Amino acid sequence: MWPDRRLLDLFKTEFPIVLAPMAGVMDADLVIAAAQGGALGSLPCGMISVEKAREQINIIRQRVSAPVNMNFFCHEAVDADPQREAGWKQRLGAYYEELDLDPATPVNAANRAPFDAAMCELVEELKPEVVSFHFGLPDQALLRRVKAAGCIVISSATIVREAIWLEENGADAIIAQGAEAGGHRGMFLTENIAEQPGTFALVPQVVDAVKVPVIAAGGVADGRGIAAAFALGAAGVQIGSAYLRCPESRVIAPARVALAQARDDSTVITNVMTGRPARGVANRVMREVGPISPDAPAYPHSATALAPLKAAAEKQGKVDFTNLWAGQAVRMAREMPAAELTRALAGSALAQLSRMAG
Repeated sequence: MWPDRRLLDLFKTEFPIVLAPMAGVMDADLVIAAAQGGALGSLPCGMISVEKAREQINIIRQRVSAPVNMNFFCHEAVDADPQREAGWKQRLGAYYEELDLDPATPVNAANRAPFDAAMCELVEELKPEVVSFHFGLPDQALLRRVKAAGCIVISSATIVREAIWLEENGADAIIAQGAEAGGHRGMFLTENIAEQPGTFALVPQVVDAVKVPVIAAGGVADGRGIAAAFALGAAGVQIGSAYLRCPESRVIAPARVALAQARDDSTVITNVMTGRPARGVANRVMREVGPISPDAPAYPHSATALAPLKAAAEKQGKVDFTNLWAGQAVRMAREMPAAELTRALAGSALAQLSRMAG
């Protein structure tokens, strides 16, 4: 059986597996399927409205009686800098020309709002079993309200110092996000990408530094990875990339092809897509403008000028300007229903753990 049951007891799930919230490429369907398989399903709410979040949670509640995690960003909002934005648009000018787009056409600002009072009211109304945050925690007044609603609070740490801070500030469990992980780095006490430790180095050091259960994230995509996380002292795992090719995900067809063809060395950390470091399969703009560019406006404003390019290229079946967030184990993803995948991951991990124990 599982050598550490703290996460199972905390979340009341069948397996100590958390479906990573992947904003933009998933909705209620993937949450439901992962939950039906025994994982904690996570709904990414950082890019949707209060109304949409309510609708999605209601769909999940109607279809499955499992616990659910609502995930939010809690970055410091930064106003758009018109000068920087203009310079960025100029940097991307050749692409606008190539796709026959007018750079002067007004574009909606990128929507990635931090957790606020309106979303907090929604959490109080819906009472999800778990609320997870990325980029630290919201201010204490909002956090107290989330906890008063009976929600378990979890957040990501990319270094030990962040993990200690999260525990001191009220996190009930901590996601130790290794450098291998796909999507945005959850960094909030550091900005140095070069110093980010990998999962194998990070997890045992976080386990030693905090008392709350630790969830390993980054490079975990099969039973061996899950067993290794437990061997390092984790009480569970968070898995994202392995679910990207499930039929229930919202990954568009050309992006599925790119993900299916990705290798162990296909992903890079870039700030070009959003203005904040994130790992994904390298696309054309990441290669040609980055992967790290000093010209990229602050998060999330870098995405604004890319939006028209993304839409135009996708119409041509290209993902030159599309976020292909994925971790270094993306090659290990499988095309199978998410519930089935979850059970396969758990079964394989338990077999591995019993072999190790024997």
